[in-house]
Amino acid sequence: MNNASVSVLLLVVVAMSISMALIPLMMRFAPALGMVDKPDARKVHLVPTPRVGGVGIVIGALAPLLIWLPLNDLTVSYLIGSLVLLGFGLWDDAQELGHYTKFIGQFAAVVLVVFYGDLWVQRFPFIDEPLPELVGKVFTVFALVGMINAINHSDGLDGLAGGESIMSLAAITVLAYLGADEVALIIAFAAIGGLFGFLRFNSHPARVFMGDGGSQFLGFTLGFLAVYLTQVANPALSPALPALFLGLPIIDILAVAAQRAYQGKNWFRASKNHIHHRLLELQFHHYESVMIIYSIQALLVFCAVLMPYESDARILGVYVLVSAGLFMFLIIAERTGWRAHKGRNQGALVGYFVDMKVGGNLEKADRYFIQVLLSVFLLVGALFSSSMPRDMAMAAAVLFVLLFVRLLGGYRLWFLFLRLILFVTVAFVAYLIEYYPPDLLRVYPALLYAFYVLLALGVGVSIRYSRGNTFEVTPLDYLVLLIVIALAIVSEKGYVNLVLVRMSVELIILFYGAEVVIKRMTNRWNMFTVAVLSALGVAAVRGLI
Repeated sequence: MNNASVSVLLLVVVAMSISMALIPLMMRFAPALGMVDKPDARKVHLVPTPRVGGVGIVIGALAPLLIWLPLNDLTVSYLIGSLVLLGFGLWDDAQELGHYTKFIGQFAAVVLVVFYGDLWVQRFPFIDEPLPELVGKVFTVFALVGMINAINHSDGLDGLAGGESIMSLAAITVLAYLGADEVALIIAFAAIGGLFGFLRFNSHPARVFMGDGGSQFLGFTLGFLAVYLTQVANPALSPALPALFLGLPIIDILAVAAQRAYQGKNWFRASKNHIHHRLLELQFHHYESVMIIYSIQALLVFCAVLMPYESDARILGVYVLVSAGLFMFLIIAERTGWRAHKGRNQGALVGYFVDMKVGGNLEKADRYFIQVLLSVFLLVGALFSSSMPRDMAMAAAVLFVLLFVRLLGGYRLWFLFLRLILFVTVAFVAYLIEYYPPDLLRVYPALLYAFYVLLALGVGVSIRYSRGNTFEVTPLDYLVLLIVIALAIVSEKGYVNLVLVRMSVELIILFYGAEVVIKRMTNRWNMFTVAVLSALGVAAVRGLI
């Protein structure tokens, strides 16, 4: 595994861990900060929900960028613009700002990137000559503000905006890899890590919303990367390609704006005529509506990966064809009175999910089985890795001290550190085993594959037989499945590093296994936490002594 692959995976893990650590803390303070989203006529949720997830997403994404991202006028303008949007977003989440006040923050962030960072659209679909600078910069400003609002308005169902954004970012990482561009890769992977940390709390029924603080950042990041990728990083890409990899949020906000203009309504006033609202009106259930949109978004972004150098006409033709098919279905269904379930209490997809959420003794045995597997994995990696780099040993020593203090003290405020340290340690040992494998695994690599197969089976049983909210199957799991399938396909075409793909899949399995254990821990001292503490201690001693 090369150093670039290791760096990318570490970046994602750090971003995800920071996000997962910050969000529970922010949820505790949300009521005091006034950052709670209360139900009303135009909203889908039925109970007050904290809207502080944006803090985890943005800080989780930006913090590692200060280490990994090369700094220049463009990247500095992106970082400052992101913080401006986070500030205005949190202000809005606390006090419900008007649209015009929010536009001040949006234009401030975008103007900074366009005029200070000098990022603007020069190549436009169907136009051979570059756009004049003033025209290109003005267009870019409005296009980026439009993208910010497109993601903001798509944030209407649990997991929807985050899932759509992750798929767009995944396509961007592949396209950036093809163009060998470091900046786009780093920013996209950092955002993916921050989003994955958030989505586990945002799956239906959501415990937290991203709020404007998160949705505006995502729209800004996607718009920034779309312009940067096609105009700077790899000008050989079709300038029409962003339509595909940005996907449904674009056509959704354009369709809503056109409908409001036709009906003489205020363009900026929130309403319930987005795609997700219309699917709910057709009596698709929450799970089904999200998964339908995920599927269409996946189709669009996958086409972007497969058609990076096709003509503008062909790319936009595919986009229009897929979008037209969706809207034709919605219009025909609405006008004919068709409904998805016609009075049934639940749809087939939801019924399938609900059926999987039962439990018993098998659940307890399976959870113990997963604990044993993960504990053995951690100890084997720490004890028998072929080498222990000194810098990693120092990191292990710091983590050991933090975890030991956390387990002894048990301060409630330190809850965030427990999850953070456990996940980081799992990734730490996975890196050791991949990059410095024990001698036994060098001779018998099938043993490692057998471990991952057994762990995956254990997680599968937990999904099938878990009770309550121990480990609910959600659209996030469907999203993960889509990403794994896409990674497998594009790796076959040579678009991404096969080792990176394998390591990504392994980390997904490990993190799911760790979450099964963490969510059912009844006390701080248990087999898993002791194994984590022991692995960190062994790694520190081996590398420093």
